[in-house]
Amino acid sequence: MIRAALLMLLAMSLIPLGDSAGKLLISQHGASPWFVAWSRFALGALAMLPFLGSAFTPALLADWRIWLRGLLIVGGICSILTALATEPLPNVFGAFFIGPAISYALSVWLLKERPEAARISMLSVGFLGVLLVVKPGFGMREGLGFALLAGCFYGAFLTANRWLASVARPRGLLFSQLLIGALVLAPVGLAHLPQASAPVAALALLSALASMAGNLLLVVVYRMAPATRLAPFVYFQLVAATVLGFALFGDLPDTFALAGLGLLIVSGLAGLWLRPSPTPLSPGSRSTIHPPSAR
Repeated sequence: MIRAALLMLLAMSLIPLGDSAGKLLISQHGASPWFVAWSRFALGALAMLPFLGSAFTPALLADWRIWLRGLLIVGGICSILTALATEPLPNVFGAFFIGPAISYALSVWLLKERPEAARISMLSVGFLGVLLVVKPGFGMREGLGFALLAGCFYGAFLTANRWLASVARPRGLLFSQLLIGALVLAPVGLAHLPQASAPVAALALLSALASMAGNLLLVVVYRMAPATRLAPFVYFQLVAATVLGFALFGDLPDTFALAGLGLLIVSGLAGLWLRPSPTPLSPGSRSTIHPPSAR
């Protein structure tokens, strides 16, 4: 369990590192969020090929549900990169973590999971944390609106993950979303190519590889330990995002945002004591908890 926990912490650090590289590309090198999103999908798909094996077959792309899932993560990535263009990294991650609440609500509604009072209470605390970060109606900025939109897309993506748990192996699902993102965003990504330079190439590679490596580590770690034991570690992303935001951009959340991030972490840790509902997700499928950070 200790090894799994350490790998989980590494994965949760790599994902915000990839977003930090994307923010540097946009804010310091004038790259378009469209290019950063497309390059992340395209380079991530290429980097994953050696690890794919037989987990993916082209026939998987004939399933419309796979495309719907892929388009949801495309919307999430494009939205969060747009938010990062103007907003501090920790604030964007705090707003983005509305995703678990959205996912839970959609799972109860669409997948007929049984609602649990304790879990709803935990998610309500997390939602209050998001409100403290975003401060709707009190100077909320457009960038944080895109961060919230990213979280909504991602919540729907998580529900789609649970819906399609038995359709393909995890590596196949991960590669399918990378390939779909690369194909869908190719026209706008290639239309917004930045001026070529060594820093731009290095940051584009770092953005794609850090994100892909973090997600691939998640696939490995969730085979080493139960999802319920690992789920609270997902909130380490907020800590990593705060540290990276200060180290790279000099950003520190204000008092309200810090309180909100704290509530999000507390709500995540509280999930350690909650058992998943045994209610099946859909006829013929198995209940599988997917990490709320595989992007």
